[in-house]
Amino acid sequence: MVYVNVLGAGLAGCEAAWQIAKRGVRVRLFEMKPVKMTPAHKSKDLCELICSNSLKAARVESAAGLLKEEMRRIGSLLMECADRCSVPAGGALAVDRERFSAMVTDCIRREPLIELISCEVTEIPSDSVTVVATGPLTSDALADRISLLCGASLHFFDAAAPIVTAESIDMDCAFTASRYDKGGDDAYINCPLSKDEYESFHAALVSAERAPRHDVDVQNPKVYEGCMPIEILAQRGLDTMRFGPMKPVGLRDPRTGHRPWAVLQLRSENQDRTMYNLVGFQTNLRFPEQKRVFGMIPALKNAEFVRYGVMHRNTFLDSPRLLDSSYSMRTRPELFFAGQMTGVEGYMESASSGMMAGINAVKRSKGEETVTLPAETMIGALSRYISDSSVVDFQPMGANLGILPPLTEQIRDKRMRAAAYAQRSLEALEPFIERHLK
Repeated sequence: MVYVNVLGAGLAGCEAAWQIAKRGVRVRLFEMKPVKMTPAHKSKDLCELICSNSLKAARVESAAGLLKEEMRRIGSLLMECADRCSVPAGGALAVDRERFSAMVTDCIRREPLIELISCEVTEIPSDSVTVVATGPLTSDALADRISLLCGASLHFFDAAAPIVTAESIDMDCAFTASRYDKGGDDAYINCPLSKDEYESFHAALVSAERAPRHDVDVQNPKVYEGCMPIEILAQRGLDTMRFGPMKPVGLRDPRTGHRPWAVLQLRSENQDRTMYNLVGFQTNLRFPEQKRVFGMIPALKNAEFVRYGVMHRNTFLDSPRLLDSSYSMRTRPELFFAGQMTGVEGYMESASSGMMAGINAVKRSKGEETVTLPAETMIGALSRYISDSSVVDFQPMGANLGILPPLTEQIRDKRMRAAAYAQRSLEALEPFIERHLK
């Protein structure tokens, strides 16, 4: 009986398993939860979102939006679930993370060709084509096996932001609005700070006590720029937060009629809007320090935290030396990798790698040639980046227009240029789907 192993039921693993099953091949999907949980995991459901509930920009005329539209057209399970579980987030696609995970879990469990096996895998199977999608929280035993197989792994660290209850937010000190009024006037709760309040907050933040870790220098951790702990960002300078997650541009405080000095935005965690996360406030502060320091923001002075921020290890491979553009090992073509460990950065980037690894695992199991999407597509560009042997200082990469081939014509207007990239991508994708993915 032909089957494919998939290790890990996060975003990449669930998408890989779904793509394999939908092509008529049986899947053995291994997931160590709930038998073994990690410090960052809270739910027993599959496909748990750890750092944020935002899947980044929604409009197709953006790198992140284009990636998601390509996934929709190929038949992504995760995009279908995300669209059905969306919550207001201005110009972004954000989801009710609990409903999203539950919906993906239900789809996986109902698919007759997927056998979900709850156990910790400590060895890489050799009995069939296998997709390793165990993510940044790969257990130590399996990480050691991967390291022996691939050589030394690279280690970064991710951090997650806190979540507070809606009823504990002081709305007398906050207002609802999206930047430049995009996406509705209630997509975000904005927590403004005056110059004095901001500078006091900054001083407290950079001096706050951080949670100790034996495997990381908590004062100067090697972290993903996209998941930079807010205290690390703050120590780079007084105004770094004001030009980052606390930027006030595009917002006007209705109480004063002016733009605030700095703003913390809160984004709804669920469709009932009973919980909100602190956007861009990933952190490794001790829990009491999070309550004390973040409570200096006027709107959060009485905030009730339902989840504090945490930092966790993130492992990725030297993919340009190890993987080809189908996400398979150059030295072991029957072994595929997917997700953040390949060096794609972001939820949907990880899912897209799982999609392509799953599709190609089926082709490999049937003795067919693997495929790589056209370079003009965001999915194809990402797979080419992580497998480009000319890349020397390999770092994780998220969807961005810079990895696409240049346009044949120069377009000065930024939005028109992004629209041209998107149009070119989707025009290249459709015939490819007909020829290779049906």
